[in-house]
Amino acid sequence: MFIVFAALCCFLYADAKDYPASLFNIYSDGVTLNTKSIQFAIDYIHGQGGGRLVFYVGRYLTGSIHLKSNVTIELKEGAALTGALNPFEYEKIGWTALIFAHDQKNIAITGKGVIDGQGRFLARNVTDVIQKGLIKDTFRHDRPEAETRAVLLYFRNCENINVKEVTLRNAASWVQVYDQCKNLTIDRISVDSKAYWNNDGIDIVDCEEVSIANSYIDASDDGICLKSHDASKVCKNVVIRNNTIRSSANGIKFGTASYGGFSRIKIVNNRVFDTYRSAITIAAVDGGFAEHVEVDSLQSYNTGNVIFLRIGERVKGKKGRLENIVISNVYAEVPAAKPDAGYEYEGPVEDMPRNISPSSIVGMSDARISHVTLKNIKIKYPGGGNAMFAKTGPDQLDKVPEMGASYPEFSMFGELPAWGLYIRHADDIKLVNVSLTADKKDYRTAVTLDDVRKCNVSSLVVKEPSSKKPIYANKSTEVTIAK
Repeated sequence: MFIVFAALCCFLYADAKDYPASLFNIYSDGVTLNTKSIQFAIDYIHGQGGGRLVFYVGRYLTGSIHLKSNVTIELKEGAALTGALNPFEYEKIGWTALIFAHDQKNIAITGKGVIDGQGRFLARNVTDVIQKGLIKDTFRHDRPEAETRAVLLYFRNCENINVKEVTLRNAASWVQVYDQCKNLTIDRISVDSKAYWNNDGIDIVDCEEVSIANSYIDASDDGICLKSHDASKVCKNVVIRNNTIRSSANGIKFGTASYGGFSRIKIVNNRVFDTYRSAITIAAVDGGFAEHVEVDSLQSYNTGNVIFLRIGERVKGKKGRLENIVISNVYAEVPAAKPDAGYEYEGPVEDMPRNISPSSIVGMSDARISHVTLKNIKIKYPGGGNAMFAKTGPDQLDKVPEMGASYPEFSMFGELPAWGLYIRHADDIKLVNVSLTADKKDYRTAVTLDDVRKCNVSSLVVKEPSSKKPIYANKSTEVTIAK
């Protein structure tokens, strides 16, 4: 079904009529504010049954515009659609955005041009009008809320969306948000957004039939993030393939938020590098679920953590569910130093000094992660854990906090009693051909199982300058280890 949709989109866009932006007195001087002219052009093309609004070489300054059904914005190479610096040139409909689309079909943004939000300067001006009392905002952490700063794209309840080849740059907030959309193709785009806080590269919220492929993401927050904001909705049938990601947070992340669920997600042949947090995070912490997830062929270089699976209870009385996860063919290198050091918006320095954290699968005692397979995994660690930072050895497992209500990140527990892999409150875990290497001796065990029921380990290889046993099991049953 998804392949048929993609082929149909290609046919429709190839056949569409072109309307040059200049036809509508849209100026490319980078000074003239074109908001009304661009909106008139979109409305006109929509009224004619559809077509492409084509921007040629130049800088086109605009405030908020609304994309309509059967209309494509085509940005030719050398064309830049540039966001205005005045906060009052933007609309806020739930979110503030440069380009909106609500309840539309057959829409696209294509071409080798650029959408530039000028986010660093726009965010500064938003801060200014908040401090003057002209815009109300909670202003947490001395910065405007994400919804008050303009994202580049906010599409809600739309169908048949194609975003192809464009470069999305310098958002003041999240870069692009697709909320409750169906049949979304993102292909060969570039995201370069390190202009301000919360610069998520791509946010997919409760969407169905999604393909994100062949793209390059460089963001100062999560690279590709799947979210579920509505407890009655599910993010499902999503393919994330052949992407390269750098982030000052997580490479690929599920949740937060996770009020509804995530189902039938495939993450294939992706590369994560110079990333502060985890290469892959799957979290169900707001009462929702994550199920039937396949991660295959993941490469991670200079990334602070590799795999983090987590169930939590941020909404009291609503525990998450996480099951049927297969992660295979992973090669990763975890550095001793901060992996995103030197970037303008680095990840925070948390609880320093502390030891390198292992990959981890952490449920709750009454909400257990189940049916997880790690297969053909090779992770290289620096080792050299320092017991003077925290004496969290296998004999002190009960000191690891539960932290069900906390925001899910691999570093949330502080020190963990393993240097390679930590599994807690989980059932039916399979470790097949897992290789863990530490360059220096670590006082911790390579693999620690705490309250794990049924864990099958085969072909585990641990390389470390130490003679201790590679696995420590505490309060765990049916643990089988085969060479």
